[in-house]
Amino acid sequence: MAKKDTKKEEKPRETTVEFLASLASVLVTGLFIITFVVQAFEIPSSSMENTLLIGDHVFVNRIQFAPRTGWAGPLLPYREIRRGDIVVFLSPAEPGLYVVKRIIGVPGDRIHLRNGAVYRNGEMLNEPYVIHDSSAGNDAYRDNFPAVPPSEFSNVSPEWQLTLPQHIQGEDVVVPPDGYFGMGDNRDVSMDSRYWGFIPKQNVIGRPMFIYWSFETPRYQYLKKEVGERVKFLAHVVIHFFDDTRWRRTLRVVR
Repeated sequence: MAKKDTKKEEKPRETTVEFLASLASVLVTGLFIITFVVQAFEIPSSSMENTLLIGDHVFVNRIQFAPRTGWAGPLLPYREIRRGDIVVFLSPAEPGLYVVKRIIGVPGDRIHLRNGAVYRNGEMLNEPYVIHDSSAGNDAYRDNFPAVPPSEFSNVSPEWQLTLPQHIQGEDVVVPPDGYFGMGDNRDVSMDSRYWGFIPKQNVIGRPMFIYWSFETPRYQYLKKEVGERVKFLAHVVIHFFDDTRWRRTLRVVR
């Protein structure tokens, strides 16, 4: 009776060409995802506190609010932007600047503020996510928009001062087609649609999904452009990575 061959068959080793092909496919897939599906974004200012803090790093879903394509439309989770969505977009006031705000009004909505409270289509909104900063002082334009006209001290963009009257009906500002009215959750310090106008639909990048890393970051760090300042902060991150990382915020879903 012949003995069974107990020796295991050796798997053929991967050739250099096969290894490079596998590596290339991984890199291409990763590049595709980073370019078209998700994008990393750092929260630069306090305008969305306490929902998003300075130094929160989020992944942004670039697909959800993108223009629907014919061949892949049924396969991808496209949808229109809704009231309450948090969106990342290119600032209409500062070219190249990425901004994050919460959508308060969609096309056709009528918006006004009275003593800091937001009214949409005649109803006062219940906004549990909003905080107010008493140190910001009183600002009649900010808290009673658009009834109180902007002054030279309101930080309103010149373009918005010119076009704002065209969108006012009665006591409301009316959101135009292909535009959105966005505001920060830190309502008293947020530079938002009250100051530079509507968010054009084509400026929207996507929706923040979750925080993948959060690090204690000084206010206005994003304004420091000099190489020395950037290198200094990078060294600070390396030294204090474990101390200043806000671990409790890791993988927190953005709502």
